[in-house]
Amino acid sequence: MTDAALHGTAADTGSFPDPDAAPLPLSGSQYTIDHGGYSATIASVGASLRLLTWQGRHLVVPFEANEVRPGYRGAVLAPWPNRVVDGSYTFDGIDYQLPLTEPSRSHALHGLVCWADWSLEARTVDSVTLRTTIVPSDGYPHRLNLLATYSLADDGLTTTVTAENLGAATAPYGTGPHPYLVAGPGTVDDWTLEFPAASYLTVTPDRLSPVAVVPVETTPEFDFRSARVIGDTFIDHAFTAIATAADGSATVILTSPAGTGVRMRFGADLPWLQVHTADRPAPEQSRIGLAVEPMTCPPDAFSTGEDLVLLAPGTMHTAGWTIAATEA
Repeated sequence: MTDAALHGTAADTGSFPDPDAAPLPLSGSQYTIDHGGYSATIASVGASLRLLTWQGRHLVVPFEANEVRPGYRGAVLAPWPNRVVDGSYTFDGIDYQLPLTEPSRSHALHGLVCWADWSLEARTVDSVTLRTTIVPSDGYPHRLNLLATYSLADDGLTTTVTAENLGAATAPYGTGPHPYLVAGPGTVDDWTLEFPAASYLTVTPDRLSPVAVVPVETTPEFDFRSARVIGDTFIDHAFTAIATAADGSATVILTSPAGTGVRMRFGADLPWLQVHTADRPAPEQSRIGLAVEPMTCPPDAFSTGEDLVLLAPGTMHTAGWTIAATEA
């Protein structure tokens, strides 16, 4: 039986779905991969990491297959991560206006593909690759081909996102993931966090619009270069000046009081890191995972140009990150 038949999707077959088949889950086609003690499920809407476990222990906040993905949980973000302020930017002397997908703050949030239904490109027992195309629009007149590959190995789940510019003009580009990491029992308040960032981007309190990059010493509660308990600290900021190891990688480590934990490793091609304590109005949904989002560029990079990838016609850009379990 083909994968399309298993999931009842028309996209993989080019034909209408079988009317007697079960309806497609709200989060799209489901692709489960396994390796050793790891198991991951990718939902095709947003190429979203819906589930990741190590020996049955959750490493990310999951959601149900037949559920509209809560927010951006586990989604791939492209052709920009984070926010474009007011959805407006100028590129090569031309002004553009993007749809305002964060209406409460009047920003364009997290790119153009997080609600796209990605199609299956390749699959093995421990990896899956999904594909989507960004088509030209008024706000982003570029055609990009995107591949997202999820691969499990002994060292965890590695995600690789590759973009290819299929158009005739250079395209502004950025990417990153949006997982909510889970260390183990408890909530964000209980967990110990460590990551080697020396600076962070201040933002306006109402719209979270970027203001200035400052050293973390100016706000000691944002200094996690040495491991410490998060407590009741509210974080929704982008960090930079990230120290790397000899191999060029940086690591975020999140640990529960029980000693279980999760780490996320990424390279120097992702020089920014958004961290969010996921505060929500409903207590049962608040601070149940820590959003850890390595990014190729900071918020509003389409306007500032800072660390913005300039993807020339016919060229490709690849970025990757790995999530793995840690134990006491």
